[in-house]
Amino acid sequence: MAKRKNKKRGRRLDSLVWATTGALVAASLTRELRRPSAERTWQGRILGVPYDYRMPSVEKVRSAWWAPEDRRLFMPKVFGVGWDVNFGRVVTLGRQKLAERKERQSVGSASS
Repeated sequence: MAKRKNKKRGRRLDSLVWATTGALVAASLTRELRRPSAERTWQGRILGVPYDYRMPSVEKVRSAWWAPEDRRLFMPKVFGVGWDVNFGRVVTLGRQKLAERKERQSVGSASS
């Protein structure tokens, strides 16, 4: 019984995410298409959510997906609506945590 409720809840959440994404895409495209063609930038924010419909370059993809020096974990999406994960930051944070753990272990074993 509980499994069925969780499945239903999961489907409702999926539907909500898809509906919200669709609404944001529709709103951002409408915003751009209402502007005169010379004023269209195909990038911006709608309700605080970034969008960018310009064709991404390799450099743009790299700088969004692999920017270990950038403190942000989520970067504006390279193409589309929303955010991308900055995998460079994820790796940097993981390395920092591993180094901290090793340091604590070495300090703990040295004091024993």
